[in-house]
Amino acid sequence: MYKPSTPPAKRVSRDLTDAEFAELDDLLLATPEPLEPVDVVMLDGYLCGVLVQPVLLEVATWLPHVFDFDGQPLQGDVDAAWLARTTTLILRRHAALTHAIAEDGWFDPLVLEADEDQPAPPAAEGEADPLAGLHPVSHSLMPWVAGFQHATLCFPDLSEMSDDAVLSALARLYRHLPAETDEEREVVATLAREQPLTTLDAAIEDLVIAVADLSDLTRKARFKVEPVKRETPKPGRNDPCACRSGKKFKACHGKT
Repeated sequence: MYKPSTPPAKRVSRDLTDAEFAELDDLLLATPEPLEPVDVVMLDGYLCGVLVQPVLLEVATWLPHVFDFDGQPLQGDVDAAWLARTTTLILRRHAALTHAIAEDGWFDPLVLEADEDQPAPPAAEGEADPLAGLHPVSHSLMPWVAGFQHATLCFPDLSEMSDDAVLSALARLYRHLPAETDEEREVVATLAREQPLTTLDAAIEDLVIAVADLSDLTRKARFKVEPVKRETPKPGRNDPCACRSGKKFKACHGKT
């Protein structure tokens, strides 16, 4: 079942309801082949990965990677009503997360609460078990964090930052993904010793704080305003005005 970390009544206004989250999951699943969309839980992580980038990404830049992992565009004959409804729900969740992270430093991640009575499906023959080696609390968070990682792979600016605090926050998120190298296994082991997460609620709290930390660490770069550079020197007050009025600049447009 879908499990936000706080009751629905505490959500930001105009955020999605549980029914709308389920609807959005169905809509994403209906994305025309051969495109491969994210599901609603991965979408939630992906949106957070987009929001904490050190560059401000336009919707037209990140939206295609929701409908297809490789960012391939939708075909021109796609159902207009389906696209409009799906996009509306995606943008509402994006706006709610934007507001919650910026204003409150907190948000409710959408995670699948693992059913302890229902065993995980076995891996396909010849394939490695994706949950092998993961702490039990990570089983529920892995899809969300995989969505966050999807954003960092599509837009690598965040991962390429050399800030130790950024790398530390990313490690706290990626501890919930299967380690693929000895270095990653060592990082996970170190976190398990120094910052153990024994419950799902504690793991969710740490995940949210890590994302909020990343947002704070990248905010200055994300909203950096580049100074306007003049291609030509500013006219002197006694120079002819550029509007060709025949007046001096100080007596024409230089008055302002």
